[in-house]
Order: sequence, then C-alpha cells, then structure tokens
Amino acid sequence: MTGNLAHLTLAFGLLGNVVSFMVFLAPIPTFYKVYKKKSTEGFQSAPYVVGLFSAMLWIYYALLKTNVLLLITINSVGCFIETLYICFFLFYAPKKARMESLKLIVLLIVVGFGLIVALTQFLASGVTRGVIVGWICLVFSLCVFVAPLGVVRQVIKTKSVEYMPILLSVALTLSAVMWFFYGLLLGDFNIAIPNVLGFIFGVLQMILYYMYKNKKPVADEKITTSEPKNSEMEQKIPEFKDQKIIDVVKLETLMHSDIPKDPSNVPNHTTEVNA
Repeated sequence: MTGNLAHLTLAFGLLGNVVSFMVFLAPIPTFYKVYKKKSTEGFQSAPYVVGLFSAMLWIYYALLKTNVLLLITINSVGCFIETLYICFFLFYAPKKARMESLKLIVLLIVVGFGLIVALTQFLASGVTRGVIVGWICLVFSLCVFVAPLGVVRQVIKTKSVEYMPILLSVALTLSAVMWFFYGLLLGDFNIAIPNVLGFIFGVLQMILYYMYKNKKPVADEKITTSEPKNSEMEQKIPEFKDQKIIDVVKLETLMHSDIPKDPSNVPNHTTEVNA
C-alpha cells in the first residue's frame, strides 16, 4: 500500500512538472510580438517578477523539507524561464517602464525575498522555520490565484473572452489538480490548499469562456443598436425639412390669394371733394 502511494505521489509530481512547464512557456507568443515590434507597448513586467518571486519562495521551502524534490526541479526551471522573460522585457522596454520594473525587482526579489530568508534563518529554527515559510508560500499562492478575478470581472462586464486565453486556463486548472494531489498524498497542506482555489478559479474561467465565446462584446452591441437610431433620425430630418417646405408653400399661396390679380376689381376708396 505504501509503495502504491509513493508511486502515485511520484506520478502526480511528474505530471505537475510537465503541466507547469507548459504554463511557464505560455508567454512565449507575447514576447514574440515584443520582439517583432521591438517594443513592450502596453505589456507589464509584474506577472514575470511575481512568478520569479513565487518560484524562489517554493525552492526555499522545498530546501527546508526532505521529500519534495519535484518542487525544486520545476521551480528551478521556472526561475530560469522567468529571469529570461524579465531580461527580454528590460531590453525592449522604454525607459519609464524599465525603471518601474527595476524598482519592482528590487522591492520584491531583493528586499522581500531577502528579508524572508534572513528573518527565518535568524529568528526561527528547525521545523518552525519550515512551517513559517510554508505559511508564507500558502498565503502568497492564494493571492496569486485570486489575481485572475480581475479578468473574470472584465469578461462578465464586457461579455468578451478576448483577454482570457482558454488554453492557459486549462493548463492552470490541470496544474492545480496535479499539485493538489501531490500535496495531499504527501500530507503537505501548504502545497494542497492553494491549489484548491486554483482549481475553482480555473473551472470558473472555463465556464465563462464557453458562456461568452460566441457572444458579441457589449461595445459592439451598443454600436449596432445605435445604427438604427441614427437611420431613424436621418429619416426624420428630411421629413421635417419637407414639412417646412410645404408650410412655406402654403403660406405663399395664402399671401398671394389675398392679393387681387385684376386691378380693375380693386375698390376705389377715394372720395370726390366738392369745390
């Protein structure tokens, strides 16, 4: 029984590595666009800096544990890929975006991660250190999984799935499933619990995608509904003009009808004055 459990844990861990690797490769089309245009345009570096910070946190947590080697493998790959993304972004970003990215890197990676390592190394020891870092990883992962709520809100508001790629949502959902069972079989709830939320939000995104994928965005509907109104106004304007012309013609006929055409028929109102 124990052997079967170990095999299952290994299987879910390996599948989690494969799916997570696919998720790490998801931004490649974005950076291909950046390379083609030689500009980062409206793209931001925050997701990649946060991804790097998350991977570093999980590596630190895994090093404090003894049985989570597969966490180290995938997050090491994640650190490498996210670092490449950030360097690529900094190379093509304008000066303002580059400075903002560097500030975020210093704040999150250097100061944030540095403080976590320093404080846990000096103020905690043994199992307590692992528990503290585990809780930090859990809370941070929950925050990362809650982040897509902004996209969900935008989809519901606009009735458009333009900014919610379905393949990425499927990959994130599968990743959450794999890592949930990996954490559950290991008895490590710091790994399992955040992925419950990840699975719920992943399923929610897929449901919304199939609800709104064939619907017109709200902006398009407003444009199409405004077109008939414009045509009605255009029809009313000529009618109004025609009515004014008719009224002018009527007025002219009335005026002319009051003026006698034969001067002989005009009554003579002059009176003869007797000398």
